[in-house]
Amino acid sequence: MKRAIFPGSFDPITLGHYDIIKRGIKLFDELIIAIGINTEKNYMFSLEKRKQFMEEAFKDEPKVKIVTYKGLTVDFCKEVDAEFILRGLRNPADFEFEKAIAHTNRKLSKIETVFLLTSSKTSFISSSIVRDVIKNKGNYSLLVPENVKIE
Repeated sequence: MKRAIFPGSFDPITLGHYDIIKRGIKLFDELIIAIGINTEKNYMFSLEKRKQFMEEAFKDEPKVKIVTYKGLTVDFCKEVDAEFILRGLRNPADFEFEKAIAHTNRKLSKIETVFLLTSSKTSFISSSIVRDVIKNKGNYSLLVPENVKIE
């Protein structure tokens, strides 16, 4: 079984994340969306809310599993017996950053990182942009899956 994890904070999930996950489902037998817990980060949405957004977005997708984790991603991969890490790339800066992480992960374990380019229609979207739009009361609905509703 080809199992991959797609790690991130998903604060919140964006259409870019959604696109990578939907395309990643076709590549792997199981895709674990791994919501990382970083106590040094200040999140806009609680861990429970971020997980709920994911669960609602992929409720009809049997190949997707949503979990939370703490610590090194490569250690989590060992825990869940995942051979691959899936990552999305929006631009050259993402590539340089992700390449360094992939090389480090490969040095720490034998995990393979698989990169997918985001689609052109979502390549400009990041969670930080979405959070800024939300904070400034803009129309964030164009940037996130339809189940992401801010009360």
